[in-house]
Amino acid sequence: MPTPNPIPAVFLDRDDTLIDTDGTTADLRVPGDLLIPARVKLLPGVGPALRSLAALGYPLVVISNQGGVSRAMGTLHDVEATNDALRAHLLPHGVTLAACYYCPFASSGHTPPFNSDHPWRKPEPGMYLAAARELHLDLSQSWAVGDKARDLQAAAAAGLALKRCILLTRGPAPQPLPWGLTCPSVVDAARHIAAASPLS
Repeated sequence: MPTPNPIPAVFLDRDDTLIDTDGTTADLRVPGDLLIPARVKLLPGVGPALRSLAALGYPLVVISNQGGVSRAMGTLHDVEATNDALRAHLLPHGVTLAACYYCPFASSGHTPPFNSDHPWRKPEPGMYLAAARELHLDLSQSWAVGDKARDLQAAAAAGLALKRCILLTRGPAPQPLPWGLTCPSVVDAARHIAAASPLS
């Protein structure tokens, strides 16, 4: 059978983009690394926002650094279980993720073999490129949403247009920004994507 034509997707960071990580890991040794499925909590409005994007025909792909594995905060099984919990929280909203990609490697860690650099760790583009190859995605027309500059640096390095890279900010945007688009939440990002989308 012929290979299907590539389609655009929406790439989404996980922690503090889709789920509350700052608020659920404050008591942990390394705050920010959520590898506990029972603590998964969607940020406000995430379910309906993702449903609106899926209704436009966009596959939803999670792209997440999970360096907590390299810091002995959890295992690959914990990452998978936490991703499964995210999927379970999205199901009541009618949302199914196309895939979850994650990178457990970090050179700052101390747990072999994950305490090393890896081409999948953002700001490197490896996860985006793997998703495009495996899911037949058109990176040039895709969108990326994340709460850290490295999320969008990885997207841009993979070939996403800067105008389709959205940084979530809870206050003034860091300067200088190589892209001009910021939004306070995934809800606002979804509205922007919908308004700009030829699929709408």
